[in-house]
Amino acid sequence: MPTSIAREEVQRLMREEAAQLVEVLPTQEYQDEHIEGSINLPLKRLDRETAGRLDDNRPVIVY
Repeated sequence: MPTSIAREEVQRLMREEAAQLVEVLPTQEYQDEHIEGSINLPLKRLDRETAGRLDDNRPVIVY
C-alpha cells in the first residue's frame, strides 16, 4: 500500500541503506540530474522485468 513520507525520513532510510530510491524519470533526465544512490526505472518502461532489479527485502521509495 503506497504511503507518503517526509523528506527527512527518505534521507534517513537512504543513509541507513534501509530502502531503495527509484526515480521514474526518463533516462536522459536521470542522467542530467538525479539523487545519489537512486535507481532509474523510467515510468514508461516500468514492467515486471525492469522491476526485477529491485531487492524484494527492502522497501521501495518512488520519486
